[in-house]
Amino acid sequence: MSVDMSQFYQTFFDESFEGLDIMESGLLGLDVGAADAETINTVFRAAHSIKGGSATFGFTVVAEFTHLMETLLDEMRDGTRMVTEESVDYLLKSVDCLKELLTAVQNKADYNEDFVTEVKVGLERLLHGDEASSKSEADKMAESTGDVEGWLIDFKPADYLLKTGNDPVRLINELSLLGKIETTCDTDRLPFFSALEPELIYLSWHIKLEGNVSKEQINEVFEWIDDDADITLSCLSGEPEKSDSSAGQDESAVATVTPVEEPEEPEEPLTEKPASESVPVASVVEEAKKPKADSKAAASKKPAKDQSSIRVSIDKVDELINLVGELVITQSMLSQLGETVTKETIEKLQDGLGQLERNTRELQESVMRIRMLPISFAFQRFPRMVRDLSNQLGKEIELRLLGEQTELDKTVMEKIGDPLVHLVRNSVDHGIETPEEREANGKPRKGTVELNAFHQGGNIVIEITDDGKGIDKDVIFAKAVEKGVINANESLTDEQIFDLIFAPGFSTAAVVSGVSGRGVGMDVVKRNIRELGGNIEVKSEQGKGSTIIIRLPLTLAILDGQLIRVGDDTYIIPLISIIESLQVEKSQINSIGGQAELYKLRDEYLPVVRLYETFGLKPDSTDLSDGLIVIVEGEGGQAGLFVDDLLGQQQVVIKSLETNFRPVEGISGATILGDGTVALILDITGLINLSRQSSERAA
Repeated sequence: MSVDMSQFYQTFFDESFEGLDIMESGLLGLDVGAADAETINTVFRAAHSIKGGSATFGFTVVAEFTHLMETLLDEMRDGTRMVTEESVDYLLKSVDCLKELLTAVQNKADYNEDFVTEVKVGLERLLHGDEASSKSEADKMAESTGDVEGWLIDFKPADYLLKTGNDPVRLINELSLLGKIETTCDTDRLPFFSALEPELIYLSWHIKLEGNVSKEQINEVFEWIDDDADITLSCLSGEPEKSDSSAGQDESAVATVTPVEEPEEPEEPLTEKPASESVPVASVVEEAKKPKADSKAAASKKPAKDQSSIRVSIDKVDELINLVGELVITQSMLSQLGETVTKETIEKLQDGLGQLERNTRELQESVMRIRMLPISFAFQRFPRMVRDLSNQLGKEIELRLLGEQTELDKTVMEKIGDPLVHLVRNSVDHGIETPEEREANGKPRKGTVELNAFHQGGNIVIEITDDGKGIDKDVIFAKAVEKGVINANESLTDEQIFDLIFAPGFSTAAVVSGVSGRGVGMDVVKRNIRELGGNIEVKSEQGKGSTIIIRLPLTLAILDGQLIRVGDDTYIIPLISIIESLQVEKSQINSIGGQAELYKLRDEYLPVVRLYETFGLKPDSTDLSDGLIVIVEGEGGQAGLFVDDLLGQQQVVIKSLETNFRPVEGISGATILGDGTVALILDITGLINLSRQSSERAA
């Protein structure tokens, strides 16, 4: 039976990229000269797992590169090599190389060979000295003369080894990375066919390994199966000789084993394999080596699609299973009551429907929690980035990460990553001063950038704070006037001035650097955050630092909304946008130039948006005193929405209007109500902008 190797690829790549994150985090935490042994062990184990997995699947370019890293880490782990700034730098570059190699293998694309070669040369120079910097491991092995050094290895795995998740073929492949090997298979333990157990191993191997290889390197290969195999080593000397166990056997029994060839493009689309079904990796590798019987049929199949996966804790899965059980019980009860509906059973039926509503809500919340991930997944890229930028800019910067376990939807997290990168880069480049400038201003040489995440109501709030020079309001204002963004006679609040930095093409940088200063990006940051249903604001004090505050919904799929009625139509206002609702008092209404209307609310004048005018509807009344004002807050200020009635609050599933129809200003999406009708979800920021544009046209 042909086994499709591709079904295992996605798991391998997911775990490998996870391992790279672990390696990068560990390397950034190493103290030069006095590194923590456990941290080095953690990094080593991650590298070892990637090397082993890539060797198993035949990704030899990845396995060979990782072997160099692993050797360097092993010397640090044994205490034979000091942890230096240079070695950490090269290991971090190696993580970047591995990321590029794995991505290339995953997408069947090319990689930057010059970059990979440069880092390999650097690793080899660290391992073997300057004279080895231009030679690869294979070159040095080919140049060896005289007596061949090596080992005879008797490898007898326990019969249950496959059940532990280990595989003899992978281990032999790893040995082949150390030097030239020859193997002889011992079949003495093989039973009759009728007695074979497919999950047990009956074979053992005699392996001759030629090359300048230390005993420790061999032990590393077998370190995970120390208790699950009998392994005997004996040193070769002089000309290589056959081991006693292979004497008298036909020469055809001796085979040279090389790493498995990199597999061709998978024939089948990637599929998830049921957890209860297991396939020994050894048999998978052997199947991968066999020629395919029907290449024409394979070529006609569709290419594999990209998959996205998410790791879910077993507690969340158990909770989901329990809720489904409760739902089944409730459904069964309602089915029985529905068969014989009488006056006596109506009360029980109502109770059952109430129970069904509770079960459905809990099930919905439980399913949504499955998509929630700690924001540490988004934060983990910043320690490396800040380290590299501070070195590049000659600054001393400490990065603090707070609230890393705060959870938000996976989709939101994926889309907020790039805006956060841009904001942190700006804090490092524009915010934090050089050590000399900080000392001259009475500050510590080392600046601080802090990322903090926390829940606030139905939102997640992310703050990027620095203790740098802050934002000069006068410079911002003057630059905005110069670029024609505002008029010189405009009167703006501090918040409005700070908001100018998000104007397209706006920058106050005197010098354009490789990091920032071209005025490209901050407008995109704002637009991306708005597309997520969030908002962004800036607070700053000159000489003390700045804080950028981002507010985002926890999920893009569901929102809590307030249903309102305008004429015969129903609309939904996100609850997070509502401050309060009130009955209109005529004495509080003011008009400007007979056009724009303002409502005075506790010493503050808010523009009134008549929704029936905005959407071209026929209202119950055009008299403000006959309706209600809903005070809402959006990016750029507050407003009062004039509506006919408030209908109630409801949690709704958001459907994209842009995907299913086209973008409509003032509308962020749509949903289907319980009676089957469609209700539009209002975009408060868009409505406020529409109101402003209407007022400007009227003026």
